[in-house]
Amino acid sequence: MEMKLWKGQSVPVYAPRAKSPPRAGPPGLVISPDALTAYLDHLRQKGRAAGTLETYRRNLYALFAFLPADKTIHADTLALWRQAQLAEGYSPRTVNARMSTINGLISFLGRRDLQYVETLKVADIQPELTRAEYLRLLTTARALDQERLYLLVKLFGSTGLPVRDLSLVTVEALTGQDGPGQNPELAMPDFFRQELLSYARREGITTGPLFVTKSGKPLSRTAVTDSMKRLCQDAQVSTKKATPRCLKRMWQSTQDGIRAQIDLLVAQAFDQLMATEQSVVGWKEEKGVRPL
Repeated sequence: MEMKLWKGQSVPVYAPRAKSPPRAGPPGLVISPDALTAYLDHLRQKGRAAGTLETYRRNLYALFAFLPADKTIHADTLALWRQAQLAEGYSPRTVNARMSTINGLISFLGRRDLQYVETLKVADIQPELTRAEYLRLLTTARALDQERLYLLVKLFGSTGLPVRDLSLVTVEALTGQDGPGQNPELAMPDFFRQELLSYARREGITTGPLFVTKSGKPLSRTAVTDSMKRLCQDAQVSTKKATPRCLKRMWQSTQDGIRAQIDLLVAQAFDQLMATEQSVVGWKEEKGVRPL
C-alpha cells in the first residue's frame, strides 16, 4: 500500500535492527591420556597390527605434546600443528600420515567438525645421496674439525637410525648397561661404537644421550637438518640431500645392493656345483641321451 504524506509531514526515521551476535560453536575438544588409550584399544580390537599401533601411538602423543596446557583442540589447532611439523623438517608423507591418525581419533571422539582433511602433495622423486657424496660429507666434517657433526652423519648413514630415536644413543646403550626392557640394542660396528664412546669421554658425557644442546636437551630435528645443510654447502653436495632421511635411504640401498650381490654369488656357486656334479654323475650320451 502506498504511503501518502501531508504537506510538512516528515518521513519517520527507523534505526536499523541490530544483528544478533553469531552463535558460539561447541567448545574445543579436550584430549586426555585416557582418550588416547581408548582409541588405541579400539584400533586393537579392529585387528590393527602391533607395529601399526605403535606408529599410531607415536603420532597421537606427538600431537598431545604439541597441545597447550589445557590439552584442547580448537578449530585451528590441527592447521597450526601441520605448519609446525613442516617447519621442523618432517616430510609431507609423514605429516599426512600423522594428520590421518589424528583425524581418526577426532572421529572416534565424535567431533568430526574439528578434523583437518587437506593433504599435502608428496613428491614422487626423492633426492638420492651417493656413497661418494656421503664420504665427502664425512671428509669435510673431519677437515672442519666438527666431530659431533661427523658422528651424526655417520650415525644416520651407517645404522639407519630414525632421527626421532637420536635420544636413544646413550652412554648406557653403547656400553650395554641398559637394563632389560629399556632402550633397544644399538646395532652398529664396534669401531663406530668406540668412536662414539671416545667422543663422550672427551666431552665429559658420562651418562645419558650423547647428542644434546648446551642446556642438555636432545637435539631437535631442525637443529640436525640445519647443521647438515651447512655441511653440504661446504662439501659441495646438494642441500636437498642434507637430511637424516636421505642418509637412511642410502644406508638401505647400500644394504640392498650387497644382498643382491650375495644372491648372485650364491646362484653362481650353485650353478658351478651342479656343473661339477654333472661331470661326475651326468647321464652319458652312450646311455641314450642325445644333444637337443
